[in-house]
Amino acid sequence: MSRIRAGVFGGSGYAGLDLVEILAAHSQIDLVFATSNSYAGEPVPETNLRFVPSMDVSLADVDVIFLALPHKASADVAKMGVDAGVKVVDLSADLRLDSPAAYERSYQTPHPQPDLLPTPYGLPEINRAKICQADVVATPGCYPTTALLGLYPLLQFAAIERDAPIIVDAKSGVTGAGRKPSLTTHFAEVYGNLIPYKTGRSHRHVGELEQETHKLDEEVGPVIFCPHLLPVDRGLMASIYVSLNNSMTSDQAHDAYTEVFGSEALVDVLPLGEQATLKHAVKTNKCVISITPVLERYVHITSVTDNLRKGAASQAVQNMNLMFGIEETLGLI
Repeated sequence: MSRIRAGVFGGSGYAGLDLVEILAAHSQIDLVFATSNSYAGEPVPETNLRFVPSMDVSLADVDVIFLALPHKASADVAKMGVDAGVKVVDLSADLRLDSPAAYERSYQTPHPQPDLLPTPYGLPEINRAKICQADVVATPGCYPTTALLGLYPLLQFAAIERDAPIIVDAKSGVTGAGRKPSLTTHFAEVYGNLIPYKTGRSHRHVGELEQETHKLDEEVGPVIFCPHLLPVDRGLMASIYVSLNNSMTSDQAHDAYTEVFGSEALVDVLPLGEQATLKHAVKTNKCVISITPVLERYVHITSVTDNLRKGAASQAVQNMNLMFGIEETLGLI
């Protein structure tokens, strides 16, 4: 097929910069533009381009747009892409929830483009068939990607105890908060510290996590989600604690993971006895998972990603590859 012309909205953010780096090296992509209203006129790293304001680009020049924009801003650009007949890969939260009501519950504001919902959820290892047929895809964020991949085999086998809480204790590097500086991400606040925030069920990703877990097994219990800010630049670890039902013991769980993920190029399941760490995943495009039997009916899963790669930019490219019918891992391994 002919080369794919791509544009990136929000190319100067942390996820946007990783996205530009991947696309610039992709053998089937011509990167046409990267937008940034704050850095307009400055060079786009890894390319011969310069950042341009978002209002100065023409969608007639591209086949696909990537939206590395804040929520509430992204949906309007997605609608422009749909109207222009180009494919859209959204990295924001605007298209991840299936209904305007669910979006408003999580984000306390009406959805800016409710007619775009529902949009296929861009987690390829789970939704590959839908992504291949889609013109618009909602790429999950780093926390849901890491947690959902960590839970997927147990959900596939309906092995989680009904009504028992799923506990996701997650920790992310500072880049997960975006490039715009704030007091909570200031070096002096983060260095030598570990900061929990929006714990329990108050984080906006809880609705997204439960939406997707219930699609796989509608009888699973609530998600208790506790995110933390790590004093590192990138990387995300989800420690997941699950109660099993009578269909599976903790000693059998590892076999379920190797069966489900055995053919997945971008998910590695470590041998029993090995623990996944940040260094397994940082600056890679993979999710790395380890399984620890605790008691017969309790299992601990560690799921690790690079929050800017498999948790954002590289997963967006993985989705794009599927949408255009090219090798799924092209440009990623």
